[in-house]
Amino acid sequence: MSAPCLAATVEQFGDASQLRVHEVPAPQPRAGQIVVQVAAAAINPIDVRRRSGYGRKLFGLMGAARLPLVLGSDFAGTICAVGPGVTGWREGDAVFGAKPPSRQGTHATHVALDAAHVLAQPAGIAPAQLATLPYNFLTVCRALAGAGITRDSVLGRKVLLHGASGGLGLIAIALLKQLGAHVTAVAGERGLAACGAAGADLVLDRRRHPLESLPRQFTATLNFAHWDDDAQLVSRLAPGAVGHATTVHPLLAQIDRYGIAGGALAALYCKRRSAAATPRGTRYAWTVFRPDRDALNWLAEYAVMIPAAPTLQAFRLIHVAAAHHYVEQRCAGRAVLLPSPL
Repeated sequence: MSAPCLAATVEQFGDASQLRVHEVPAPQPRAGQIVVQVAAAAINPIDVRRRSGYGRKLFGLMGAARLPLVLGSDFAGTICAVGPGVTGWREGDAVFGAKPPSRQGTHATHVALDAAHVLAQPAGIAPAQLATLPYNFLTVCRALAGAGITRDSVLGRKVLLHGASGGLGLIAIALLKQLGAHVTAVAGERGLAACGAAGADLVLDRRRHPLESLPRQFTATLNFAHWDDDAQLVSRLAPGAVGHATTVHPLLAQIDRYGIAGGALAALYCKRRSAAATPRGTRYAWTVFRPDRDALNWLAEYAVMIPAAPTLQAFRLIHVAAAHHYVEQRCAGRAVLLPSPL
């Protein structure tokens, strides 16, 4: 690597002023790993929250919260080094993927990660767009699986999707339509057009159509919006429904508040109470991000079919604080870092 290696690091948990961009040692691939020169890396809401200290107790158990911390999971770039035991990849290959939570994330010019967590870049999609897909796609796949959603279970049936205009929601709409579901998408006014463009059969403004006003007719429900709405979503399930999954559960918040043991018990209580409100035989799941090879293979097949983010705001790595502000302000679309040497 002739170019300097730069990273956006969190020096102390807090606001965006804690972010610093500076030169770091070049990562070296261990057995089974590759090093990627990052062309683009998405900033997800979880990155902004982790910067402030959210989830530090649980992530700390994974070695993913020690300071200084480099955030980021998604990336698109080019392989610049291959470690021992890696087959099927070589220097110069264009790849994209998602790295599990760590303290050496993708908001850097170079990142080392397991070769199992990457895919070849498909033709016709820019790296900045590709970088917005893996984290959300893999999270959505886990939510579908947790809710028991398959082609057989939702073909021709109604699925209710809350928080449909965000990064998770738009991908979920596309996948549910591929599975043959009839999708009802609930979103804010600004996101309604994007939901329709993604293929939703019915698009509802959450302010004009409160969840409690919807009929109890859905075979599955998905919550990508607010934990406080989870009970209302579960109550929209029809008898004999397949299941419900949420990505906005309080697991990390409870552990942050009460510690590992106490927080896990508090979260388990919340989960059991919510699960008890589902129709008999219905699945109920809390979803967290985790790389999965089968889901990555599915992403390789469907990447070209997923609608592009309606707005893509690119930031140079040196402007990482501004990118965090963009996400915190819930601006439309996705924020993407374009790492490059100073």
